[in-house]
Amino acid sequence: MNISIKPASRPCTFLATNTKSLKPSKQVSIRCCTLTQTVVRPLKKSGSAGDHHRGVKSWEHLLDPIDYDPTASLFTSKAVKLGNRWEEYQGIRNWEGLLDPLDENLRGEILRYGYFVEAAYRSFDFDTSSPTYGTCRYPKSTLLDRAGLPETGYRLTRNLRATSGIQLPRWVEKAPSWVATQSSWIGYVAVCQDKEEIARLGRRDVVIALRGTATGLEWLENFRATLAPLPNADSKPGLDGSEPMVESGFLSLYTSGNAESPSLQEMVREEVSRLLQIYGDEPLSLTITGHSLGAALATLTAYDIKTTFKRAPMVSVMSFGGPRVGNRSFRCQLEKQGVKVLRIVNSDDLITKVPGFVIEEDADVSENKNVYVAGLPSWIQKRVEDTQWVYAEVGRELRLHSKDSPYLNSINVATCHDLKTYLHLVNGFVSSTCPFRATVRRVLNNHKREKVAV
Repeated sequence: MNISIKPASRPCTFLATNTKSLKPSKQVSIRCCTLTQTVVRPLKKSGSAGDHHRGVKSWEHLLDPIDYDPTASLFTSKAVKLGNRWEEYQGIRNWEGLLDPLDENLRGEILRYGYFVEAAYRSFDFDTSSPTYGTCRYPKSTLLDRAGLPETGYRLTRNLRATSGIQLPRWVEKAPSWVATQSSWIGYVAVCQDKEEIARLGRRDVVIALRGTATGLEWLENFRATLAPLPNADSKPGLDGSEPMVESGFLSLYTSGNAESPSLQEMVREEVSRLLQIYGDEPLSLTITGHSLGAALATLTAYDIKTTFKRAPMVSVMSFGGPRVGNRSFRCQLEKQGVKVLRIVNSDDLITKVPGFVIEEDADVSENKNVYVAGLPSWIQKRVEDTQWVYAEVGRELRLHSKDSPYLNSINVATCHDLKTYLHLVNGFVSSTCPFRATVRRVLNNHKREKVAV
């Protein structure tokens, strides 16, 4: 048995700098660069002064981002036109060559979908003393505007609710609303309707945005971490004989309904069916995005759409800080279906390392900070898998680190998992060899001081 953990630190290797001279502002301004992609390579100490100067100059484009404004950069004609390359940014090639260094167009798309999730958070009524706790604060017609995303070109077509399948005793009805609320608003479906935005995106896009855990019963569902078989799974067992299985609590929240509300699964199927009838003959994409619990439900939703609709368009998942969802057979089925999943992971975020653990026969432990167990005898592996605690990671991963940002002074569980932290890290990430824009600024400042000294 080999257990390996990748070291946490990832300093830039091209230049030693004095980080004490940097005094970041306490107020973080999320910014988005709309420049075209430039491949950035790590600077090296070796070589002539002229080569060093040219290398540093090639980084200057990273220091000219515009202040983040969704209406000015991500949702209007000022944003980069994706055109015929839209499938590439939706993952048709599994984002090959776009993640390290992070392609600027892809950065913009990740941020754009992240702010759809942020709008879901802003629209949810978190006030446990309010009679409307657990509902959406805004009507469909104005939700995006009032949640801080005006002029997106998208129109809400359906509100979505999730219901816990946990059966509570009757006396719980007298408990506080955050304990007894069984069904609550969890997100929405929105369709791109603006002709200019459709032309910019290269297709009509349907977004399903899902928030993270908010109610007491949702928290309880999160802790139901054993794997459960997918009902009516249209698939054969994997090569190892296992059937597709997912976390019990996530499956419960996706498939449970009650007299007051149909299940999230039923609502998604009904709305997707309606939209396919209307827009099925034109270029169309389904992008499902979520944070935390919402990221797990987004993965389940993508699987269910591809299983239910045999002629479904391209389905992509933008997952922010999501926990593990299912076993290897589930992952294999997602891949066979053609579902594309981009997992944005903060290495300092505990939620991305649960539930269960991962067994991989050919795991490259040097590329992942999680614990992987490799080389187990088959009989031991079978016994372990029978515990229904063995999960598998899905899709491609964009790995970020809170510690790379000079602006995040407090590194704790809550901060590392916060969606705003994820958006900040996505906005600042450059590449694995130079993880953050601020590092580039320090390099350039040092370079300028060296020139003055000469």
